[in-house]
Amino acid sequence: MSGSDFREMHWMITMIHHIDVGLVVLDKNYRIEVWNGFMKNHSGLTPDQVRNREIFKVYPDLPEQWFRHKLDSARLLKSRSFTTWEQRPYVFRFQNYRPITGSSSYMYQNMTVVPLQSLTGEVEHIALIIYDVTDEAVNKIEQKLANSRLQEISRTDALTQLFNRGHWEEQLRQEFARMQRSHRPSTLIMLDIDHFKKVNDEFGHPAGDEVIREVARRIKRTKRSTDIAGRYGGEEFAVLLLDTEPDQAMYFAERLRKAIAKKAVEFEQHSIKLTISIGISQNSPDIDSAQAWIERADEALYTSKREGRNRVTMSPNKPHMNH
Repeated sequence: MSGSDFREMHWMITMIHHIDVGLVVLDKNYRIEVWNGFMKNHSGLTPDQVRNREIFKVYPDLPEQWFRHKLDSARLLKSRSFTTWEQRPYVFRFQNYRPITGSSSYMYQNMTVVPLQSLTGEVEHIALIIYDVTDEAVNKIEQKLANSRLQEISRTDALTQLFNRGHWEEQLRQEFARMQRSHRPSTLIMLDIDHFKKVNDEFGHPAGDEVIREVARRIKRTKRSTDIAGRYGGEEFAVLLLDTEPDQAMYFAERLRKAIAKKAVEFEQHSIKLTISIGISQNSPDIDSAQAWIERADEALYTSKREGRNRVTMSPNKPHMNH
């Protein structure tokens, strides 16, 4: 080997050792032949400690079946293949020491698998190139989280954490369309806090907010996970009870009415007694839209108000059991 060839090889080895990506070369039996500086720095294992050892012995938590399949395919097809952090967060579990991405405890990695052909065209070795993509991954994950939080905010009422009116109405429209296809019974409940203006006038708006929050909490405690509850207006709430017959809806409404009447809301030094009025409407063939259904439940609610409050009124629907 000439001096210039030797120098060139020396530079190449130095470069491989110092590049900011991991480089691992494995023979046909998955034994390690090259383990560069990146791999040494992040694994804590020197090239001498790993050379000629099977990679699964060095890294027993490697997903062996997946890893073998990945490498065998590249060897067979004689073409490189890739894996990204979105498919598998990492190949080698390395700690993440970078303060900028402190929200991740391990390094996210992309990997390129490169079959290395000999002069005869045989694939005797496979190179793995490991890229640290933690910054990109964490940014993307945080972006997704931020978007889902924004989505959550856009459909949630800030005061009560129930659905806001816009999102609740959208849910109602979807369920109404589903019910028209399935003809299953469902019930709509509209409820309103009695004499709410007096609460604001007597105890102030912060007390009014606490009363609204407490009613929302009691609705959450009373409803099932499948029921869809929303804050419909200032002190008005709506609950869609899915797959619910009128007598079950009446039981729910009475239980909620009693729970609210029974226990005063404590706010600062005040004990604020509350009642609610409730209107119920069963879905029926003569209701032709979600809006008409809301209006029917609202009429029942106003009947409860008119007849003295703190009561439940069932709208005189004909439940559609005849389908």
